[in-house]
Amino acid sequence: MASTTAETGSLKLVSVLDLNEASVLHGQLTNMRGKDLSIDASGVERVGVQCVQVLMAAANAWEEDKKKFVFDKVSDAFGKSMQLIGINIDHLLAKEIQQ
Repeated sequence: MASTTAETGSLKLVSVLDLNEASVLHGQLTNMRGKDLSIDASGVERVGVQCVQVLMAAANAWEEDKKKFVFDKVSDAFGKSMQLIGINIDHLLAKEIQQ
């Protein structure tokens, strides 16, 4: 069971994903690369384009690594911001929350 935990990571996003948070987010994701990753975006109130770029680059990296990259929970603000920017994350949503 411990090896399964080591192979899976989870990340809870902060409420404000702005320019200042982009490098922090990049560092967190870099440290988790190589593991399946579950992201909790339920507390996100604001999302900046820079953080969206970091998240989408990470999703692509995880896909290349053939690892799971999924948003388990997303706030309305996060979902709406992604739609406004023109990013479709439906394929990255956990099955339980797909609309």
